[in-house]
Amino acid sequence: MKEKVKIEPIEQHVIDIVRKLRRNKRLRQQDLARILNTSSSFIGNVENVHNPAKYNLKHISRLADYFELSPRFFLPEYSLSEKKEAYSYRD
Repeated sequence: MKEKVKIEPIEQHVIDIVRKLRRNKRLRQQDLARILNTSSSFIGNVENVHNPAKYNLKHISRLADYFELSPRFFLPEYSLSEKKEAYSYRD
């Protein structure tokens, strides 16, 4: 059994937004990796609920430039801190 990975709600929100954009634009993980100047395995790790990898502000800035969006687009409109528990995933 894999170890439990905790992801904060805001982190999961960003991951979900990026994944949705990637799929809507029909981009592969490899394409997104090229945009972010990282490896496709990093993108796979971020999208894998059993891996603690996450996007950082530099990634969000590059994505905003590429998609011609504000960096604010990737963040929730309101704080997600009201949720007591972080997203938790198990096998």
